[in-house]
Amino acid sequence: MQMLPTTPSEWETMLAVMSDEDRREVMAILEADLQHVIWRPQVGRQSQACDCSAFVTGYGGSAGGGKSDLVAGLALTEHKRSVVFRREKTQTEGIIQRLGEILGTTDGYNSQKSIWKTGGRMIEFGGLDNPTDHQKWQGRAHDLKAYDEVTEMREYQVRFTMGWTRTNDAQQRARVLMTFNPPTTAEGRWVLQYFAPWLDDKHPNPAKPGELRWFTTLKGADFETVDDRKFVLFKGEPVYDFDPSEFSPEKIITPRSRTFIPSRVTDNYFYVRSGYIETLQSLPEPLRSQMLEGDFNAGVEDDPWQVIPTAWIDAAMARWKPRDDKGVMDSIGADIAAGGQDEMVLYRRHGTWFDTPLKTPGSEIPQDRAGPIAAGKIIMARKDRAVIHADVIGWGLSAVNFLTENQVQTVAVNFANASTDRTEDGKLSFFNKRAEVIWRMRESLDPQNPHPVALPNDPKLRADLASYIWELRSSGIFIRSKEEQKKKLGRSPDDGDACCLANMATLKQEIYDTMLQRTPTDRYAELDI
Repeated sequence: MQMLPTTPSEWETMLAVMSDEDRREVMAILEADLQHVIWRPQVGRQSQACDCSAFVTGYGGSAGGGKSDLVAGLALTEHKRSVVFRREKTQTEGIIQRLGEILGTTDGYNSQKSIWKTGGRMIEFGGLDNPTDHQKWQGRAHDLKAYDEVTEMREYQVRFTMGWTRTNDAQQRARVLMTFNPPTTAEGRWVLQYFAPWLDDKHPNPAKPGELRWFTTLKGADFETVDDRKFVLFKGEPVYDFDPSEFSPEKIITPRSRTFIPSRVTDNYFYVRSGYIETLQSLPEPLRSQMLEGDFNAGVEDDPWQVIPTAWIDAAMARWKPRDDKGVMDSIGADIAAGGQDEMVLYRRHGTWFDTPLKTPGSEIPQDRAGPIAAGKIIMARKDRAVIHADVIGWGLSAVNFLTENQVQTVAVNFANASTDRTEDGKLSFFNKRAEVIWRMRESLDPQNPHPVALPNDPKLRADLASYIWELRSSGIFIRSKEEQKKKLGRSPDDGDACCLANMATLKQEIYDTMLQRTPTDRYAELDI
């Protein structure tokens, strides 16, 4: 039995050799089919994404690969209650237009409420432009959550709204669809990390297109599991052999499946015939490689005023290897939080090698006992009389006072204080202590530094260090406020600040005391006069 074509080019080839009568017969069959089903995915990658069983499907690559069409088609044919997100709500107009084309009418669309109801299905449209927009969708259940051009969105907003992907209908599938082109800015890089097994060419265990992998979130970070088996945690390690009756439901962890399916403009029959490919071919590099070929490794531009180039951060993380012998601990950087959504983060530095961070959700640190609890965690992490560098703005001061009272060498760092220091080359001064501390990390990561720094490959750390933006003022180097960073990241840059604090170099008290003992009090004492 002859198989149907699976690509636009195969359809073109088949139709070209058909007689006029056969061609008319095929078209009549297709038109009759559309009388019963208003939309079908194009054969190939779009069909693969449509039929994929993953809970989260990433779909994209080049421009014109049928991403928006897939969103519209799934909402109209496979799901009962859908929401379509773009960074800005007005950007959903393209999908709304496509829905009208498929249905042949706009009946059922309420532009005031941004809701389309048709055939017992409901499709909502929303934007995630403002840092708090995700809160409007808290508790709003949908069996399809579609994020169109997800690389334009903040990671925390996507993850938050995904939490209510569910249905009460046992016959209805629930899933998440993320469509995207390769990111053109640093802010979209989180998507590459989210789909790292498919998109990171240096991933230790790469996945094939459409291959299912299973993930869960532990302590705010993605954790890939072997398969879809449920497990519980014992001393931080997954245990699969357990009795479910002995654990409350919230203690039993169920991994969710994830995959990525690449799309190309050549997969789209309509664009193959329209000349759109020629348009993409005329784009300048690296945009041509990104949009035409779906190349996720093509250059992503840093902000011209980014303090630390992303390439420097990547190089430092590439140098990092786990160590059995970590060497002497020199410094701990502490960004302290209590209550709320921020984390308390500790980075430990051994020479130029930084250990993996220790993180505690702020919700686990009661505000009325923040000082001693935070100080206790720091003391537990401390070795070799390492110097503690702690941010005293916020909850840090209480912890610093407790450490100091207990004879732990601690440097209280107030980022708002003035700085009297200058850049390593002596050319520029600093607006405040915050600018000095962060710029020192830039100097440590500079490829010209003879003592290269090694940083753990932590996605939050990477994002934080890349988010510092500077400008030159008459008073020296000024780094934009933490509030601007929060708006950009959607969270506090706790990892970046803690790492920069750990990078500070303060002489240990015992070494300083030894030096004093070796220094003659009388400069003429050794002279025979």
